Amino acid sequence: MEGKVSAEDRKSKKGWIWWLLVLVFGASVVAAGVLTILKQFHHNKRDSVSDRPADIVKKYADALEIALNFFDVQKSGMLVNNKIAWRGDSGLHDGREEGLDLTKGLYDAGDLIKFGYPMAFTATMLSWAILEYGDQMNAVKQLGHAQDSLKWITDFLINAHPSTNVLYVQVGDPELDHKCWERPENMTEQRPLMQVNTSFPGTEVAAETAAAMASASLVFKKTNSTYAGLLLLHAQQLFTFADTYRGSYTVSIPQVQKYYNSTGYGDELLWAATWLYHATGDLSYLRYVTEENGKAFANWGNPTWFSWDDKHAGTQVLLSRVGFFGMKGISGEENIDLQLYQKASEHILCGLLPDSPTATSSRTESGLIWVEKWNSLQHPVASAFLAVLFSDYMITTRTETLYCSGKLYKPADLREFAISQADYVLGNNPMKMSYLVGYGSDYPQFVHHRGSSIPIDANTGCADGFIWLDSVTPNPNVAIGALVGGPFLNETYIDSRNNSMQGEPTTYNSALVVALLSGLTASSSVVQSFLH
Repeated sequence: MEGKVSAEDRKSKKGWIWWLLVLVFGASVVAAGVLTILKQFHHNKRDSVSDRPADIVKKYADALEIALNFFDVQKSGMLVNNKIAWRGDSGLHDGREEGLDLTKGLYDAGDLIKFGYPMAFTATMLSWAILEYGDQMNAVKQLGHAQDSLKWITDFLINAHPSTNVLYVQVGDPELDHKCWERPENMTEQRPLMQVNTSFPGTEVAAETAAAMASASLVFKKTNSTYAGLLLLHAQQLFTFADTYRGSYTVSIPQVQKYYNSTGYGDELLWAATWLYHATGDLSYLRYVTEENGKAFANWGNPTWFSWDDKHAGTQVLLSRVGFFGMKGISGEENIDLQLYQKASEHILCGLLPDSPTATSSRTESGLIWVEKWNSLQHPVASAFLAVLFSDYMITTRTETLYCSGKLYKPADLREFAISQADYVLGNNPMKMSYLVGYGSDYPQFVHHRGSSIPIDANTGCADGFIWLDSVTPNPNVAIGALVGGPFLNETYIDSRNNSMQGEPTTYNSALVVALLSGLTASSSVVQSFLH
């Protein structure tokens, strides 16, 4: 076109002006058209997850909807918009003797104790799931449910931190609780409180609570900035408390050793600092995990299983996203240490792939990751979540291969592994049974769960309620969404209410399976970075 205008210019000045006007007008039209196209593209891109039903994998979306209900089953306090017909208000005096409102939060498992350590981990995992896969949750109309469940926990955690160096970490006495079999609505026994403080520190529980609040602050940042700011303030205070007064809470409170004994607090310090870095963009938190504390606590060369007690693998994958997505202001030394975290996460993921040269032998004959007989599903579900997430990091950044001791794998291989674990949980197993209560036509009927096992109109109290534990009839109330403990190594499952080893669900298992299912709900996931 430029050549043609030049020709017209040689013929006459009038023609040159005319063509110039055409060019200006045409450029304006093109620019407007391009802008319109770009706007439409970005609109379509923004809405693509929620508006493309072809991308939704129905069985995982259905399972996600079911799994989220277990948080409602476990709620303490005065219930709002109660979705569970057989549940009512409970724990309404919790915290009163200390002038605190600790009525909210979640009962831990089949019992009626609020254990702060695993409850905080539940909140952190719910936050992580929402941050990575909130668009997919929204596409299947489950985002609001997940956020409400998260806030029910964080409301409790805020109230459990009444001053800078005091954190209440337990409501109820497990010894008293285990002498009763009763509905939460009918509790009459004393529910004492336990705290950590400067004299009796609890680094791992304070740090995990900091991680929960930091990650949740990111979840609520756009929808409730005041609440998000409050969470972040608590997170920063708790991290300083945890780091300054180092000591294990299981030493300070020996009674918890029978229930949630910690194997160390270094991983929680790194986990909390990592979440605070993501929440604030403050490089001092990144330096915390990449300098002396990283060398002391990161355990780079010794892969471990991600769980409520061990956050190493989760921290490594969470820090690997910094390497994938990039970040300004990172020094060369910090980048080297970040590469160590990423290499550690790659080593863990290579071990999960069944035909990898470094594949773990910790799995059943059918391929389920299997580490221990108590709550056996925790580790395969947690591992599968890390795998699908890392796979999506690779897809998003166009990282084509994962190198595993001479063999190359693609993101699809990690997703395939994650799908294998999820499908096993949902019924593709030798028992042909779903381990997610309420999903499918065959799932556990004798879940080890007080409220589920006792009829709503039963006139029983503490001790005489054991008739319902020993009853030979299925639970009268379905603990919808409960993920039970899981199979033995030989892939059998005994559906008995007295079999707490296999049949007791936990809230942190639910958070893990919600995270996994959120990642699998869309057939092709592209996560967005929530980094600053």
